[in-house]
Amino acid sequence: MTENTKVVTVHGCIACARLFDILAVYAPNGSLVGCKVTNSPDGHIVPDQRTPLVACNTHTAAEVEAAYKRWRSRNGKEAHHQEE
Repeated sequence: MTENTKVVTVHGCIACARLFDILAVYAPNGSLVGCKVTNSPDGHIVPDQRTPLVACNTHTAAEVEAAYKRWRSRNGKEAHHQEE
């Protein structure tokens, strides 16, 4: 495969689980190129190199950061195994 792949998926806010549609673009090697919330102006992408993540605009930066740290602690081992 030599072209990027576009995928629309549903993801929950990492702080409160509100659902958002995300358009994610993956390179031929499977790495995430970029992503965007497509169905609502009330959500924004939380930067992560491997996985499309989203948070509501109503959460403070501190709430989003705390939720991201919790997400990383739960998914760190899983992400590490995928790299091997």
